Amino acid sequence: MKEKLYTIPLNDAVMANDECPFCFIERKLEQDLMDFVLGNSASYMEADVRDMTDRAGFCRDHSRKMFEYGNTLGNAWILKTHLMRLNKEMKQEMKHYSGHAGGGLFKSRTASGKNNSLSTWIQSKQDSCYICNQFQEMYQRSMDSFLNLYVKDSEFREKILASKGFCLYHFSDLCEYAQSHLSDRERSGFFPPLFDLMSKNMDRIFEDVSWLVEKFDYRNADADWKNSRDAIQRAMQKLKGGYPADPPYKMKK
Repeated sequence: MKEKLYTIPLNDAVMANDECPFCFIERKLEQDLMDFVLGNSASYMEADVRDMTDRAGFCRDHSRKMFEYGNTLGNAWILKTHLMRLNKEMKQEMKHYSGHAGGGLFKSRTASGKNNSLSTWIQSKQDSCYICNQFQEMYQRSMDSFLNLYVKDSEFREKILASKGFCLYHFSDLCEYAQSHLSDRERSGFFPPLFDLMSKNMDRIFEDVSWLVEKFDYRNADADWKNSRDAIQRAMQKLKGGYPADPPYKMKK
């Protein structure tokens, strides 16, 4: 299989022989985005990047990861200009809002309850994230590349079918993406072998966790650990995705 620029991340992920190649890709993409936003390249000082981060902000998860990353000045600059925009927007939202429908000095834009306009605006900000947005675009390209290689490249397909499969989180995305992007003929050759692959590897994870439990029985104290030493984090990854045992990703010195 001849590598092209867009296939390199996928091939790296498959060669890692991980529990899920898309977890590997997700971690690499997120770390690259953290480096871009806060790293030594100082992208946060560029006006066009700052404008995008000001508009989008960051979700709770990525706010925590940005704090853990360790660039105090970079975080402060990003927060300063984002807060400047957010505070201006918030004051406009509150100016046109009253706590009850149709009353007071200002007329509420919406009815009370679930249609509360201020709550809707705040929620839109909570759900918005520059890193999530950028990641999603790159992730879609990874899905496209995966399907293209799996269908057209027999060597890549063999590597996947000899792998440890996928986590359930990313397998769900893959199934949905394949359903909408492959033809009927392609789907008939896509799903059955991957279903077998997932069944086999979910059984493998179950056996590893089960043996870890058995190792705590005094009768098995001297028995081989087999593949159970890291079974907890691998099982958690298999069920939900990600890397539970990873330390926080920090700025490179």
